[in-house]
Amino acid sequence: MELKGFHFDFVGRMRAFVIISILLTIGSLVIVQVKGLNYGIDFHGGVRLQYRFSHEVNEAEVRKSVDSLGLSGFSVQKIGKPEEYRLLVNIGQDTNTEFAGKKITEALQKDIDPQASLDQEISVGPKAGSELRKKAILAVIVSWLLILIYIGFRFDFYFAPGAIIALIHDVLIALGAFALTGREISLTVIAAFLTIVGYSINDTIVIYDRIRENIPEMTKLSLRELINLSINETFSRTIITSLTVFIVVVILFLFGEGDIQNFGFAMMFGTISGAYSTVFVATPCYIFLKESKLFNKAK
Repeated sequence: MELKGFHFDFVGRMRAFVIISILLTIGSLVIVQVKGLNYGIDFHGGVRLQYRFSHEVNEAEVRKSVDSLGLSGFSVQKIGKPEEYRLLVNIGQDTNTEFAGKKITEALQKDIDPQASLDQEISVGPKAGSELRKKAILAVIVSWLLILIYIGFRFDFYFAPGAIIALIHDVLIALGAFALTGREISLTVIAAFLTIVGYSINDTIVIYDRIRENIPEMTKLSLRELINLSINETFSRTIITSLTVFIVVVILFLFGEGDIQNFGFAMMFGTISGAYSTVFVATPCYIFLKESKLFNKAK
């Protein structure tokens, strides 16, 4: 599907958008370095306690009650619908968590609500958390390498690097958003990052396919004119697909809770960044490699 009468000079404006991409990527790296990432208990170990109350309770009350036990390295977070009166208490690995659930339950029942109940308790050891963190990072890197090989075989060397740089760009933007907002990174969020990788490369392949199809058919056009035409021919597909996915993930973010909400949050940034990077990151890399005297001499 092509937008009738629509023709935008994407290639002519690529330099400005590439600069924006570089600034966004550097900004994300700086934010991650300065603020750090808020790893959940999946990655650093600890205990997650989910409590339900019989009436509305604010986080400050719960925090004060738990703090009276002398525990350190804990956080309190409201979850679910307001009328459900549910809160999470996350305890870090530095705290002795063996009897933490029982002690906190007793303190909450004494200080806040006699009917407070512990609905769920999840415990992850520090060693297991460290292993999960390493495997999560490895999973993302392996996905990039496999995609690099796939693009190299399906297309050629000139296409592959741009696709991988675009994927790295997308994941870094999402990571920067998590660091900036302090949202928790869990295994579910890593699944969102891998989903972003799959979504973004799918969009990139659509444009790459059109470029490859147009090369033998439009020999009179210059490389930049051919690429600009190919992007315009696939632009409606990119917009429709991105908008459809974006609506779904916004709903997940607005109406989800906990990890599901964080999944939607990551995908919102990934959907926008994925559509953007396909046109303004992956394609400029292809143009650079094709026009580069160094790479053409090497060939």
